[in-house]
Amino acid sequence: MSNPCRARTLAWLLPAAASLLLAASPARAEEPPAPAAGPAAPIAWSSLSPMQQKVLSRHGSQWNSLPPERQQALVHGSERWLGMSAEQRDRARERFQHFQSLPPEQRHALRSRWEKFQSLPPEEQAKVRENFHKFKQLPPERRQMLREQWHNASPAHRQEMIQQAREQRQKREGERAPVERPAKAPHPPHR
Repeated sequence: MSNPCRARTLAWLLPAAASLLLAASPARAEEPPAPAAGPAAPIAWSSLSPMQQKVLSRHGSQWNSLPPERQQALVHGSERWLGMSAEQRDRARERFQHFQSLPPEQRHALRSRWEKFQSLPPEEQAKVRENFHKFKQLPPERRQMLREQWHNASPAHRQEMIQQAREQRQKREGERAPVERPAKAPHPPHR
C-alpha cells in the first residue's frame, strides 16, 4: 500500500472506527436519530412487540414522557438489536463495555468523530467504510504499524498525508475516467 493510500486509510480510520464501534452497540439506540423530514410522531408503548418491550423495559415506566424522536430512536435500536444473532449481540455488548470503560475525554472524542462521520454525504460515508474494510483486511502487524505511524505524526504531517492521499485518489480517478471523444460528424451521403 502506497503512502498516500495509507494516509487516506488512516485519515478515515478514526471516524470509521467510531462508526463501527457505535453502530453495533446498544448505546446507538440511545443516540438521537438523523433529522427527519417532518416532526416525529409519538409511538404508543402498546404498539411495540412483546420482544421490543422486553428490550426497552427500562424505559417502559417513562415511555410516554420521552420525546417522540427519542422513542423512534429507541424503537429503531430495538429492531436492530432483535435482528442481531447471539454472536453479534455479544460483540456489541463487548464494544459497549469497552466504550464505557474509556475515559470521558476519549468517549467525547469518539462521539465527535461519529457525529462528523454522520454529517458526511452518503458517498463519503461509503468511502470511509470501504477504506476501513480494506484496513481491516491488512495483516495485524501492518495495521499496528499504520496506527503507530498515524499516532506519531504531527497534526501538520497528518494534514500533508491526507492531502497527498486526496491528490493520489484524484489522479487514479482521472486515469479511470472514460475519455470522452467528440461525436463523429455524419458522413455526407454518396452520390
